[in-house]
Amino acid sequence: MSKGNYYITTPIYYPSAKLHIGHTYCTVATDAMARYKRLQGYNVCFLTGTDEHGQKIEDKAKEAGCTPQEYVDNIVLGEGGVLDLWKLMNISNDRFIRTTDDYHVAAIQKIFKKMYENGDIYKGKYTGKYCKPCESFWTESQLVDGKCPDCGREVQDAEEEAYFFRLSKYADRVQDLLENTDFLEPRSRVHEMVNNFIKPGLEDLCVSRTSFSWGVPVDFDEGHVVYVWIDALFNYMTALGFCNDAKEGLEDFWPADVHFVGKEIVRFHAIIWPAMLMSLGLPLPKKVYGHGWLLLDGGKMSKSKGNVVDPYILAQRFGVDALRFFLLRSFPFGSDGNFSNELLISTINTDLANDLGNLVSRTVAMAQKYFGEKLPAQQQVNIEMDKELVEMVCTLRDKYEEQMEKYAFQNALSEVFKVISRANKYIDENAPWVLAKDEANHPRLAKVLYNLLETVRICAGLLSPFMPATTEEIAKRLGGVTMDWDSLEDFGVLPVQAATVAGDALFPRIDMEKELAALEELSKPKSDIEIEPYATEQVDFDTFCKSDFRAVKVKDCQPVKKSDKLLQFTLDDGTGTDRQILSGIAKFYKPEELIGKTLVAITNLPPRKMMGKESCGMLISAVHTEKGEEKLHLLMVDDAIPAGAKLC
Repeated sequence: MSKGNYYITTPIYYPSAKLHIGHTYCTVATDAMARYKRLQGYNVCFLTGTDEHGQKIEDKAKEAGCTPQEYVDNIVLGEGGVLDLWKLMNISNDRFIRTTDDYHVAAIQKIFKKMYENGDIYKGKYTGKYCKPCESFWTESQLVDGKCPDCGREVQDAEEEAYFFRLSKYADRVQDLLENTDFLEPRSRVHEMVNNFIKPGLEDLCVSRTSFSWGVPVDFDEGHVVYVWIDALFNYMTALGFCNDAKEGLEDFWPADVHFVGKEIVRFHAIIWPAMLMSLGLPLPKKVYGHGWLLLDGGKMSKSKGNVVDPYILAQRFGVDALRFFLLRSFPFGSDGNFSNELLISTINTDLANDLGNLVSRTVAMAQKYFGEKLPAQQQVNIEMDKELVEMVCTLRDKYEEQMEKYAFQNALSEVFKVISRANKYIDENAPWVLAKDEANHPRLAKVLYNLLETVRICAGLLSPFMPATTEEIAKRLGGVTMDWDSLEDFGVLPVQAATVAGDALFPRIDMEKELAALEELSKPKSDIEIEPYATEQVDFDTFCKSDFRAVKVKDCQPVKKSDKLLQFTLDDGTGTDRQILSGIAKFYKPEELIGKTLVAITNLPPRKMMGKESCGMLISAVHTEKGEEKLHLLMVDDAIPAGAKLC
């Protein structure tokens, strides 16, 4: 019977072209919590997704020579993308939302209009600082050394017509929420929000942009798109059917039980999000939990800083469960953690190979060696030597539950491994190999092995939220025994004639030195780009100088009918007469993207016919091969260079 509904979310992720282990941290933690609640008997809804709008997406798509939708589709749906990573990491999300989903876009337009109609959104002019990577607006006083306080990057001056949300109107209510409830945890985050943002004076929030177009359009004012954080935050409700008929579950799952978010976006979730919900008279989520970062060499993992750790490589070499376990065993969830490959390998060797793996292997191997596939039916009762282990196992579930309810994953795992360590010591204390020598001691031997197998069962069941595949394997080795929540409280659920199944070592020990050397080799940048070989034949200087390189400006660009390769350019070459050049780059550029660009052309080549059209010159491109596919890039120069200027 279900204990009730439980709704847990991760933030929706910006679809980065290079995913690193930091991207998995919050999602693995959320998955562990969702699996734990399912284990307890809750009807869980676990939501994650991708935040796909904003100026930086539009800019990156332009750089990649594709539309923003094509850009995000490739990163979310393509090989090695977001969905592939969640599949690799065995993430058990129930729902996945993309902010480009039609139902979400329509819902955001309704939400924006509701806040406008109730007077909490008004039109004005934004002047201030903007961090494009963080999609964040800042006042001058909030900058740190003139840079974004979140990511440390340069900010841009921004000035444009915009709509504003009356965030200041809700300052007192939000401050009361933070200071006088447990809405935001850990408690240290409360002090950050109140002292750094609310007490200095909470300003109204810019909630629309006009300087780019890749976003949810404001349907009652053409040219405005909804600021990305309104778009992103309401995903938690639109995914449940709020303001749309495409989804359902709002009555069952809202308000959310907990939003897990990284500390860099606590401000949005702990101040802006509740204020917007207050504006609409909607219930607030029960809790926001701001976890720390995974740090590498003392700094946050970031593609731009070049300190990315590839989860695919780590999972391939060490196994997904080992990687999941390491992330939540090694670092307190509310604090930052320093990642290193040495720590990862040491954790696997100590906890998983020496402790858990060794306990399972030794126990199953001895049960089979001394009694075959099943223990004998007659066993002695527990004696004084068993008391400490049995008591630890009997109280384990409650201790584990206490820590899990506080999101203290590291502490919950510590409780389990205290018992695993005690069980390994119990083997040495009872020396089953000595008991086996005398048949009179076989009842005692059977009891020792039973106690060990029952300990393994309960520990494995409590490890299932963290290492689901490993738990399944251990269950097989115990004859397919049950590991439901109620059974994990009681010692003695395992059948007396417990069956065992042999298997390979769960976690073989890793040679630290060899593995670190291999990882270092794998981490060296490997280019998948091939360039054309250099020409060996030399050209004399006078011959080179005969080529007339000129700056030309694109007045018009059209595809050539019946050709998949050619684009027809109408160019201003500075002579007052338009020049026509055909170029085989249709695969790499859309014609409308090139109009107004300043290119480089050789203008003194003899005209030639292409698809029945005359081409007077040649546009200069760079060519290379990437992943086996030829790529062309037109040489573009500063638009300040006038048409016809000679390049020399």
